[in-house]
Amino acid sequence: MISLLASLLIKDRHNYLSPKVRQAYGVLCGAVGIGLNICLFLGKWLAGTISGSIAITADAFNNLSDAGSSIITMIGFRLSGQEPDPEHPFGHGRMEYISGMLVSVAILVMGFELIWSSIGKLRNPEPIDSSPLVFWILIASILIKLYMFYYNRTLSKKMDSAAMRATSMDSLSDTVATTLVLVATVISRYTGFLLDGWFGILVGFFIVYTGGSTLKETIDLLLGQPPKEEFIDEIRKIVLAHSLVYGVHDLIVHDYGPGRVMISLHAEVSVDGDMQEIHEQIDHIEHELQEKLHCSATIHMDPIVTDDREVLAMKEKVEEMLHFLDESFSMHDFRMVKGPTRTNLIFDVEVPRKASMTDNEIVNWLKERVHELPGSKYFAVIQIDHEYY
Repeated sequence: MISLLASLLIKDRHNYLSPKVRQAYGVLCGAVGIGLNICLFLGKWLAGTISGSIAITADAFNNLSDAGSSIITMIGFRLSGQEPDPEHPFGHGRMEYISGMLVSVAILVMGFELIWSSIGKLRNPEPIDSSPLVFWILIASILIKLYMFYYNRTLSKKMDSAAMRATSMDSLSDTVATTLVLVATVISRYTGFLLDGWFGILVGFFIVYTGGSTLKETIDLLLGQPPKEEFIDEIRKIVLAHSLVYGVHDLIVHDYGPGRVMISLHAEVSVDGDMQEIHEQIDHIEHELQEKLHCSATIHMDPIVTDDREVLAMKEKVEEMLHFLDESFSMHDFRMVKGPTRTNLIFDVEVPRKASMTDNEIVNWLKERVHELPGSKYFAVIQIDHEYY
């Protein structure tokens, strides 16, 4: 149904990185979710009233809250698709993350509410009237929620959307909840054991776990996560494919919401190269990154020595020291500045966040090794950089 509606209502529907397309999908899925959840609420409320089951009634109101979550998702996608303004120059893309967080909070609230009402059912158990109509309503609810999980999960993967993932997990938790309610109803019908309260608590804990997991994911996105390794590798591949670029460092990825990624990096170029030609190639790389990876790029040119044998030999020695210290460390911006009594070796060291040594320990160790080089006239001037990926 979603695919059919998308083909009819969404222009360029396969361009999932487009903010307008994402907004259209969010509104469409939200509207469908509202309609289906209201239908499920009415059906389960009827089943709960007929059977007297607290678990079925609680599940019904859970679906009503899901309709509210769908409204939040719709509003979030609508806001995230707005154009940048003076107060928000990088756009409103993170509203999608905020809507996902609110959906997660709604899931948590419903989970705790279900646990509390189920404890009350344990204290005052009542027999359940399980008519065939109740069974069919629950089975239909499970099938509908499975479909909602499927289309939200599929779109969340295509769009890399935290809000869609939260909604899909909400649908999955509802599927599990309704299935357990159905099992409890069947057991009560054929054995006489009143398991309604126990199964309600079990469902409640599952819903709380689901809500907590999706809440952590959306908070991580809001706080800022490292980009995927595949994305970093693709950036390096594109930049280093150009003949005038010798290396890449100081790469930073800024995520302002889905489809609103900005990157900055330093590209190493020859100090003796034609600056106009190099600048033209750097401009071309920025456009290529925009076209292939759908991100805005700002590239700083770092001139390096590429044909001085003494400098290159010394650079190789320092790199050997660095890799002896830790294979994951890398070096860039290497320069030799000769004076009348000493030669300064100036360079930056890029260190992963998970490094076991402190910045001072790294600097002191390297300074000692550099000073031990033949002649004892070399002194290291070191800047520590940390990876942001």
